[in-house]
Amino acid sequence: MSPLPGLFEIRSLTGMLPLLFAGLLFLILVVSFRSRATVFCQYLEAMTGIRLEAAEVRRVHRERGPEGVREMFLDLIIREDLKSGPIPIPEDASPKEKR
Repeated sequence: MSPLPGLFEIRSLTGMLPLLFAGLLFLILVVSFRSRATVFCQYLEAMTGIRLEAAEVRRVHRERGPEGVREMFLDLIIREDLKSGPIPIPEDASPKEKR
């Protein structure tokens, strides 16, 4: 007889522990993938003050992929910078001409 069928039999609680551990790891993987948009929105708000909804990020990612999310992010950053007005450039920061 082949010993292969005996490998997949669960006879005790210790035989079930690797299966339970694999299930737990799978659950953690699913939760981490589902929370990517939420974490991105929290990071964006903490770093820039721009508030987004996770559903909007998921929608843009589904429609246009990672490049679409990157474009949306850059567009929001530019709009936020334009709200604050022009940045003053100090006179002594410009390069001096050689005479």
